[in-house]
Amino acid sequence: MPGDLHTHTTFSDGSLKADWLPRLAARVGLSHLAISDHDSMHSVRYGYANRMRENVRLIPATELTAFDFERGRRVHILCYWPDESCPDLIAHCQLMADRRNAVCRQSGRELEQIYPQFRLEDALALAQDGGVLYKSTLMQVLCDYGLADGIYKETYRPLFGKGGKVLHDPDYQTVDQVLEVIRKARGVAVFAHPSVYQSMELVTELALAGRIDGIEIEHPRNTPEDKKVLYQLAAQCNLLVTGGSDFHGRNTGSPRALGMCRTGDDALERLEQLAQARKG
Repeated sequence: MPGDLHTHTTFSDGSLKADWLPRLAARVGLSHLAISDHDSMHSVRYGYANRMRENVRLIPATELTAFDFERGRRVHILCYWPDESCPDLIAHCQLMADRRNAVCRQSGRELEQIYPQFRLEDALALAQDGGVLYKSTLMQVLCDYGLADGIYKETYRPLFGKGGKVLHDPDYQTVDQVLEVIRKARGVAVFAHPSVYQSMELVTELALAGRIDGIEIEHPRNTPEDKKVLYQLAAQCNLLVTGGSDFHGRNTGSPRALGMCRTGDDALERLEQLAQARKG
């Protein structure tokens, strides 16, 4: 029975609460699910506290954000089965929460000047599950008040697209720093969707250096050309191959159903064995 190892909830920038995702997973015959919210201890703790929901086994996870300063690109690394009490992981998640809140509060204050009906306090109320503001949270308020055509549609681009009038990006940690956090947390590090941020060169470097445990290859935005290369790289370096839908509910530019990209039985078993070995 397969698993979807990359999903998001209201703990970060997804539209559904965490309890809904196991239900959706069960309906499409999944046996495993990882709720992997961005830089979030909430998704890690939820996974440990809810090992089985709707006959679906939950894998504690988070998707950590880094930056490849050499190439000027964002990087996402999925972290599975980390120690939930690891001080370094907790500190990283708090740091990113503080940085995201700072820039999104600034965006919210600027949106108040553009849209008289918009209020930052209304967006803050929507962010209570994870305690972190995201661009999608701000856009949801605009949508709810009839001021936008969708979360990531035409209204979004002049506001938050490249060079957007209210766009403010947080500072990110380096790839080395994030990989060190995962090591200290004794988690399993899987490089997420290399095609999304044009990270084929970086993922190759990390794989050949033995610095990652796996690659997320089955993902809606990985290109067929990159997937072919990634499968070869994973075989060469004996890496885990995972799959995930990157589910965000309605908070996405194009529909992505939970379970549309999956991780097979062998990889699920190997992932758990690796996690257990890390725990000693």
